[in-house]
Amino acid sequence: MGSEDTSAEGFKVRDRRGQGANSEPSRPPPGGSAPGADKLRRSPESAGDAAPGPFDQPAEPDLASLFLLLANSALLHLGEGSETSTTGTPLDLAQAKFSIDLLKLLKAKTEGNRTPEETRLLEGILYDLQMRFVQTVRRS
Repeated sequence: MGSEDTSAEGFKVRDRRGQGANSEPSRPPPGGSAPGADKLRRSPESAGDAAPGPFDQPAEPDLASLFLLLANSALLHLGEGSETSTTGTPLDLAQAKFSIDLLKLLKAKTEGNRTPEETRLLEGILYDLQMRFVQTVRRS
């Protein structure tokens, strides 16, 4: 393998290993980031010109996102997800209850520190999940 160029569908692959000062570093730069971690984050310039990918993260994580993440987990374990009906994912009531209990814990621990919108969202999520849990237990 030399430093030959290979062209395929509009891009070039150039092997620069062993070319001295002009070569790319063979080790990740010190700083603790995992290899390829920079590829998972999008730069602000490229965020608008490409379609969202599977590794795109919300701009800023917030409490409402955490509530929704746990609610989605509970729904999945209750068999309520859109993919669960096609894949036949089994019910896991223990995991659903665990997710609901985590939301209750977050409600208690964040009392007085949530915005009114976050409080309404959390209370609505908890009510809905508890009703769905009871209905699922009665059906099974």
